[in-house]
Amino acid sequence: MDVEVLTQVPSYPIGKIPSGYKNTILSSSRWGTIKVIRFRTVTGYRESLFLKILNYANFALFASVAALWIGRKYDRIFVYQAGPLTQAIPAVIAGKLYRKDVTIWTQDVWPDSVYAYGFKRTRVLRFILDRLVSFIYKNCNRIFVSCDGFRDKISRYAPQRPIYHFPNWPVVTPCGNGEGDRKILLDKFNFTFAGNVGKMQNLDNVIRGFGMASAENDNIQLNIVGDGSHLDHLKALVEQEQIKNVVFWGRKKQTEMPAFFNASDVMVISLNDDPVFAITVPVKFQAYLAFRKPIYCVMNGEVRKIVERSNVGLCANPNELSDIKSGFLKFYAFGREGLRPFAAGANDLLNSIYNRETIIESMRALVLEGR
Repeated sequence: MDVEVLTQVPSYPIGKIPSGYKNTILSSSRWGTIKVIRFRTVTGYRESLFLKILNYANFALFASVAALWIGRKYDRIFVYQAGPLTQAIPAVIAGKLYRKDVTIWTQDVWPDSVYAYGFKRTRVLRFILDRLVSFIYKNCNRIFVSCDGFRDKISRYAPQRPIYHFPNWPVVTPCGNGEGDRKILLDKFNFTFAGNVGKMQNLDNVIRGFGMASAENDNIQLNIVGDGSHLDHLKALVEQEQIKNVVFWGRKKQTEMPAFFNASDVMVISLNDDPVFAITVPVKFQAYLAFRKPIYCVMNGEVRKIVERSNVGLCANPNELSDIKSGFLKFYAFGREGLRPFAAGANDLLNSIYNRETIIESMRALVLEGR
């Protein structure tokens, strides 16, 4: 089976091209036996909403033109929609024009997430987005969703299309070679948030709640590992409010992350209290589970249900600073030995719901059999 990938030059989340890549209009390379075709990325979108929208349109346009030329040779098309739904436009155009089988695995439900990111729900925007979403999903043969709560949202736009739930598996896992075992954090009780640092992560409340806890207990530390559009704001918040024991580590390579995970006592997951995020399970959740670390869930919705049902950590109301503070102190009160029982629930979830081999094989069967 031959595989070819159409994508952009990487830039997320900092809006800049990393070393090793050239931001040319069109380039191709190989990753093993897979041919990768990359289109130019519009950079600078971290500080500019206009450039972010332009970047979305940029890929949709250039990849659609390419799909018109090369789409005929594909037997099946698979869309991994980890960003804007506009990523799927080239795929559905090629599928519709050349009658090709199209599958989409959606990680972010539109148009709800567009409104959650601050766009006003105007009549014009709603009209445009509703028709775009409907056009894309109706022209996919099948729809995979990473979160089961996406089903009802998407079925409204494509009621005749089959929808299957396939969650993400852990993308960061223990090294197994000792590389991730080195001690890099201070000898305190360490809480760690890892991933994109944006407005949607509700880190203002997490940090303020932690500040209230660290004012009472100097033995706890909050580590923020990652980069994003909200990072500078959070650094200023910590300085202005003189919050102790918060460390910003910046962006790290994926190969460096096991060291942070292993050195942490508790992993933090948080999102704003918005209806679309209530049905979202961020991919970091599975990575946290892979390291058998207790999870501090500062959010409502699906993740909170899983954490409480499977006993893999504690939860707090994302809007209540006193509740967030209480959670930090409760974890510390357990002591490191008292955290061990949470690992059993993580094992159960990894072996059942988030098993990589099982998920891939089930996906493969549906795509290849054309169901």
